[in-house]
Amino acid sequence: MSESSRESASRSAGSDFNLPNAITATRIAVAPLIAYLPFIDSPTWRAVAFGLYVAAAISDYVDGVLARTRGLVTDLGKSLDPLADKLLLVATSVTLLVLQSAPGDPVVSLLGGIPGVLTHAHRFPFISFFGTWYLPWWVIAVVLGREAFMTGFRAFAQRRGVVIAAIGPAKWKAAVQYIWVGAAFCHFAVITFARHELVQGEAWAWVTQFVGSVGELSMILAVALTLWSLVLYMRRYGALFTR
Repeated sequence: MSESSRESASRSAGSDFNLPNAITATRIAVAPLIAYLPFIDSPTWRAVAFGLYVAAAISDYVDGVLARTRGLVTDLGKSLDPLADKLLLVATSVTLLVLQSAPGDPVVSLLGGIPGVLTHAHRFPFISFFGTWYLPWWVIAVVLGREAFMTGFRAFAQRRGVVIAAIGPAKWKAAVQYIWVGAAFCHFAVITFARHELVQGEAWAWVTQFVGSVGELSMILAVALTLWSLVLYMRRYGALFTR
């Protein structure tokens, strides 16, 4: 290898160690912690979980902007970013499924052998202006199933020389999912503060219902966009299955 080639390879390898990739790697590292903290029966730790989730959601936007505007886009970053997004989604989905599931939920019953699951199950349904709402298991199945399918479909398309770019409804879906999960984590903290009698009163009850309503409505919209974006992808790229 020539000296110029070695220098080029060195610059290429060194370019992976940059701020956007560090932010993305941090999001990967904290995802399990974010998912775990709501299982601690403490208003402080549940508030910390909400704060970390908001920071992780913002970082998903920030790392991309930094990489594009500063010319720091790397192959490693292109791999890490979707990995970070999917890990955060899967980890927090499990948290929501357990804490917001309805009594008798079959999936939670299957997870009952895991220490602490049944202790915390069913405790945090959304309390909204529309009533009390538990999270059906099929909502998580739709969201995660769509992500798994699109990940495989993108790889399938790439082997055929087709790059599937993100479409508008898919981007909206991702943003609404952040709002939904963020509202759920905020709801965990708000409810816990009330149950520990740290904050009470009509104003706090209104805050609880407002956060619950945001979570409930954004969940419905997220599921709708999840299915609609899948339909649009299939309309645009479904012919790949016949090649």
